[in-house]
Amino acid sequence: MDTQIRGIHHVTAMTSNARKIYRFFTDLLGLRLIKKTVNQDDIETYHLYFTDDLGTAGTDMTFFDFPMIPKGTKGTNSISRTSFRVPSDAALKWWAERFDAHEVAHGQIGERFGKKYLTFEDFDQQSYQLISDENNTGVAAGTPWKNSNVPSDMAIIGLGPVFITVRDIQKLDQVLVAGLGFVKSATAANMSLYEVAAGGNGASLIVIHDEDAPDAQEGFGNIHHLALRVADKAALEWWIKRINQLALPNSGFVERFYFASEYFRAAPNVLFELATDGPGFFQDEPYETAGEILSLPPFLEARRAAIEEYVIELDTSDANQKRQ
Repeated sequence: MDTQIRGIHHVTAMTSNARKIYRFFTDLLGLRLIKKTVNQDDIETYHLYFTDDLGTAGTDMTFFDFPMIPKGTKGTNSISRTSFRVPSDAALKWWAERFDAHEVAHGQIGERFGKKYLTFEDFDQQSYQLISDENNTGVAAGTPWKNSNVPSDMAIIGLGPVFITVRDIQKLDQVLVAGLGFVKSATAANMSLYEVAAGGNGASLIVIHDEDAPDAQEGFGNIHHLALRVADKAALEWWIKRINQLALPNSGFVERFYFASEYFRAAPNVLFELATDGPGFFQDEPYETAGEILSLPPFLEARRAAIEEYVIELDTSDANQKRQ
């Protein structure tokens, strides 16, 4: 049985506006809305999945739009930034120009741990970066969305290192290394790079040690949780036992239909998930029309009428149209 953690599975964040995040991710970033569904624990809330062309595990950025939630605040003890992989250093320059043209706030191209990167924000001041795969090895990238308006040689091709900011770095280090099998591969100033499995941009975390900042406060513009990949349900069951042995607060097994999960606290206010690579997003929708209508797992289908009354109107009928 393959029990090794394989890398990043998805990152789930919170948005103030489901319509605007749909446009930002599909029209500007060139990712595909592979699934429009609801938060299975809060059915008044959308759960939107943006991925590569095929909905590949490791390419998913997902969003909740909790009604009436306040804006989050930045700080320590939080999952603090999401990275997206692009094919080359040249792609970063292309994206900087695209961000300027669309008035997207961004930083300057920099280098960290041997990789070029470019930070940027969305309308909620959600923190992102693009990271170049030019000098990357390890976990394979995804497939550019075929209907994107971004050229394939510039396209986002998966998730990169996820940033975690903590006050007690020794505790998180113990969880990552002794508990989950990560290797600390580099340190610079107050940042440390951790890699797992084949490593590289698709299997890395960057941990920031910050004892002085106040704790981040949950809300839109911040990240809700980070999911790591495991092969299948057998591997997940193995990890559930392992997480219990580590005495980390956890959910136990959770069936999400598109994958199976377990949630656990890796540090104060830092929620991790272990998620299986499959069965994937095409169980209830074909590839050709995925994302166009509200999809519900079988255990919520009987409540469809009520759910459709709860959620705001969100027209995604153009989800598979070629972006201009």
